[in-house]
Amino acid sequence: MAWLVLLVAGLFEVGWAFCLKASNGFSRPWPTVGFGAFMFVSVYLLAVAMRSLPLGTAYAVWTGIGAVGAVVVGVAALGESADIRRLACAGLIVAGIVGLKLVSPH
Repeated sequence: MAWLVLLVAGLFEVGWAFCLKASNGFSRPWPTVGFGAFMFVSVYLLAVAMRSLPLGTAYAVWTGIGAVGAVVVGVAALGESADIRRLACAGLIVAGIVGLKLVSPH
């Protein structure tokens, strides 16, 4: 269950990153509110997952999901570059997340 909570926390991290971009430096109120809400939920769920997952594993997976998710959202919704080198680097992050899951004692 902790892994599922961590996955959802990572998805909320993607949400706050998107809202942060959309807030235009906190100059747009609704994306700024969304940023705060998504961030709160993301960190709360991370804390819940850390009740049973090791700190280093949970934090690395959470940030990895957020980073890769932000790349995907950037490419899909914001027209950011889908250069193969960029996507390969995101793939390395995914490999790291999978590796941490495989060697985790939980």
